[in-house]
Amino acid sequence: MPELLLEVNGLKKYFPIASGLFGRKQGEVKAVDDISFFVRKGETLGIVGESGCGKSTTGRLLMRLIESTDGKILFEDREITRMSKSELRRIRRDIQMVFQDPYASLNPRHSIEQILEEPLIVHGIGTKDERRKQVRDMLEVVGLSSYHAKRYPHQFSGGQRQRIGIAKALMTKPKLIIADEPVSALDVSIQAQILNLMKEIQEEFKLTYIFIAHDLGVVRHISDRVGVMYLGRLIELADSEELYENSMHPYTKALLSAVPVPDPDFRKETILIEGELPSPANPPSGCAFHTRCKECMDICKTTRPLEIEINGHFVACHLYNK
Repeated sequence: MPELLLEVNGLKKYFPIASGLFGRKQGEVKAVDDISFFVRKGETLGIVGESGCGKSTTGRLLMRLIESTDGKILFEDREITRMSKSELRRIRRDIQMVFQDPYASLNPRHSIEQILEEPLIVHGIGTKDERRKQVRDMLEVVGLSSYHAKRYPHQFSGGQRQRIGIAKALMTKPKLIIADEPVSALDVSIQAQILNLMKEIQEEFKLTYIFIAHDLGVVRHISDRVGVMYLGRLIELADSEELYENSMHPYTKALLSAVPVPDPDFRKETILIEGELPSPANPPSGCAFHTRCKECMDICKTTRPLEIEINGHFVACHLYNK
């Protein structure tokens, strides 16, 4: 069994809601509400959920692009949440991020060479000639040509820009890459190319991924394990095939029932989720999903379900706490 690379315990992020003339705190948005998980070296952990569930906030918390309200993040047994800025700069060499919008994440005034060279300069890696050679080598790795180094972001297509974003994340030779919706802004045909590229470079560079997405089909293609988030909480986590074949939480079952199947003769029941997504500023008591769940029991309305493990399959649901 591969050793753990990342461990998250009780992670929370509450954003204050201020109003009035003096901006007094009136409440808080529970964007990430007490989640725990681990990532093994060399694997891909997929995190899925609908918009507003807190998955992208989780990715930014792991990078410490935003500060957590509570909880611990351990990377190779070192606690990220308590690190000084100088310590954090060193560890960010090992943790990089690929963002959803490949154009917004690239400086339009810099050439591709300047963009890719920047992480090396920040971390003091190599001489000028060595850095330029690495830039050209990395462009070849992600399927572009070395002569693209002198061009600017606006001269590339969306798929090519995302390849550049991946190349930038690879420049410091990280151990962990957090990919936040890396293909959601791309055409379907380009999505497949980027996913295949990510799998190839994972093997070549011995990378570990946290892959954040809302598309369950995309996540299944690339992930070893998948976690499902709802309203800031991690409600189910299991091996990819186990989750897709034997999902346990009613929310996960509903999501999977809506995934299209490429077989016109195959028919399956679609489970409709009724009602609107509650506000994270005023989440329901007990189980966050109870207001939309057909399996809702009295205990669901008052008591938050504990996460239980059944043969490596984690689920937070009162149906299994009997």
